Amino acid sequence: MAVPPGLPVVIVGGLHADARRAAVARLLADVPGSVVLHHDLATAAAGTVVRTIRDASGVLDAGEAPLVNDCACCALREDLVPELERLRDTGGTRLAVVELWDSVEPKAMAEVVTAGGLTVTGVITAVDPALVLPYLGNGDDLADGGLAAAATDQRTVADTFARQLEYAPVLAVADSPEADDEDRELLAQLHPTARQVRIGQDLPADPAEPAGPTAPAQPSGDGLTVPTPRRRALSPLAQAALAGFDVEAAAAAQHPACALLPAEADAHGVSTLVWSMRRPFHPERLYAALEDLTCAAARSRGRFWLADKPDTLFHWDAAGGALCVESTGPWLASLPDAAWDMVPPVRRAAAALDWHPEHGDRCQHLVFTSPGLDRDGLERLLESCLLTDAEYAAGPDAWQRLPHAFDTLLEV
Repeated sequence: MAVPPGLPVVIVGGLHADARRAAVARLLADVPGSVVLHHDLATAAAGTVVRTIRDASGVLDAGEAPLVNDCACCALREDLVPELERLRDTGGTRLAVVELWDSVEPKAMAEVVTAGGLTVTGVITAVDPALVLPYLGNGDDLADGGLAAAATDQRTVADTFARQLEYAPVLAVADSPEADDEDRELLAQLHPTARQVRIGQDLPADPAEPAGPTAPAQPSGDGLTVPTPRRRALSPLAQAALAGFDVEAAAAAQHPACALLPAEADAHGVSTLVWSMRRPFHPERLYAALEDLTCAAARSRGRFWLADKPDTLFHWDAAGGALCVESTGPWLASLPDAAWDMVPPVRRAAAALDWHPEHGDRCQHLVFTSPGLDRDGLERLLESCLLTDAEYAAGPDAWQRLPHAFDTLLEV
């Protein structure tokens, strides 16, 4: 596989720092002429972000970028594209590897690089399978561990790790001796569409290929035969880094209305429950059950429908014992026909695949993934939060007079 022209950019991120560094080192070793651009946000307390550029031999250049509005991540955003442009214009770089600092999320950086006119050929999150469950269960604030990207950063370890994991189409998986079948199965169920590549994986030997560093000899102009250098094959990780990346498609895959959520699964002690219903939640009963539902699984996500707010699509996003609920705009069924032209085609297509003659795209679609998941108990709890037959029969006008239990939560 040849390296594309121009300056290909691959983004490698992840809170599992040892796995991330191993993946970056592998890319440097596998792609001659590659360099790594890294911004260290740990120095933000001193008022700057330290930038380094290195290749397989060591550091080539170092500098500092001042904070922007007391925000280290903002400094990264402003410095990243100019540095990549400088590498491109200087020439000689075959691949720019952007190694993100621990808590920086790849989605924002991929969009920044693309908006700057550069080509992102891959987004990779490096993962140690043995650490997936501990990180998903870690509800600590990033700030408590010195991992906040700004003074106002209120993210947790769990939700940050979940987004890093689920955005990347490629997972660089460390060969962790501590990982067992349950760990690997949890990783597979959390992101079943990802291409998993072992960081240490080499190309399989091809017995049809002649051994050694050269291809068959070719005649020279003076009649002598000289060996022809063989182009080095790229490892699976390098191939994944150069396979191509669509920023718009990646963003659509994260939107709750059309997200590519996991399917039903049950293996090695890990289960994924996909729960879908065409009846709205009673806002008060669902609100009362939030804590139990949030703690029922290591990870849960999806979209849901409240009876008292029939036009609003709500996003459910839970990890580390914490839940984020937010409005993500209207259900398509609540929009006038004229407004549909302003909706992205992927959103319209997703709605059409599951359109209900009465409710349109309104539905409950929640996915819970965890070791030791109590599927039956979880289903009973979810069903108890739906409108009863009598409440449902009362109709939409009556539903909107139900207690607006989520108003305070949504204002936070």
